[in-house]
Amino acid sequence: MRDEVDELIEAWARERSDLDLAPVAVFSRISRLARHLDLARREAFTAADVESWEFDVLAALRRAGAPYELSPGRLLRETLVTSGTMTNRVDRLAARGFVERSPDPDDRRGVIVRLTPQGKTAVDEAFGALIAAEHALLVDLPVREREQLARLLRTLLVPFS
Repeated sequence: MRDEVDELIEAWARERSDLDLAPVAVFSRISRLARHLDLARREAFTAADVESWEFDVLAALRRAGAPYELSPGRLLRETLVTSGTMTNRVDRLAARGFVERSPDPDDRRGVIVRLTPQGKTAVDEAFGALIAAEHALLVDLPVREREQLARLLRTLLVPFS
């Protein structure tokens, strides 16, 4: 079985035979898969009427468990965005009725961001659609190979954690 990356590698090997192209075989495929995953995510989230950035914030709150609340600082760490970006996102999510702010009982100057029932429904619907889309992307890969791939990708990601 061949794919477009095989052709790309052959072309580079012809032009730059002095280079070890092994990384291209891995990362060009990861890059192409990432594009397909991004498209699948967008479709899944569109069906649930949620933007990708909204899902990121709502999912962080949902994963926190009941009562589905986090400090803005914790949301920053969970979503890897700046403070100004997070403030804007929380404002927009609150306007949609997906989150609400309340005073932080442990810090008089702080607030807590809490998922509303409407936000919980939205993130659950979006996550269900995402999981279905991701299953579709993996359909041709046997379970054992999926598990092996997950282990290999973990090995690549750990140094960045």
